Amino acid sequence: MKHVTPYWKSVVGAGVLLAVVALASAGAAEDKNAQPKPYPLKTCIVSGETLGGDMGKPYVFTYQGQEIKLCCKDCLKKFNKEPAKFIKKIEEASVQHGAHKGHAGHQH
Repeated sequence: MKHVTPYWKSVVGAGVLLAVVALASAGAAEDKNAQPKPYPLKTCIVSGETLGGDMGKPYVFTYQGQEIKLCCKDCLKKFNKEPAKFIKKIEEASVQHGAHKGHAGHQH
């Protein structure tokens, strides 16, 4: 005897598949619209140069949800060799920057 799949199982299976695809698409769309974490430093994370100084306008891009500002596009090569090293520096600076927000209104 030939096995026949009931119609409702096919419909339910297709519905589940469409729901999974829709949710995955919605998540991807949200990521594209999400604002990156702001860059917390006034210097290039690679060279230490002041942003907007002698090197001109900073090279700005987003890496894994984090805004990155480099003094020039040449620093991008060094960043790409060890991004985790530079992201760690940015995270440390963000923590320090956040700790100083409570000190607004008085000088050290």
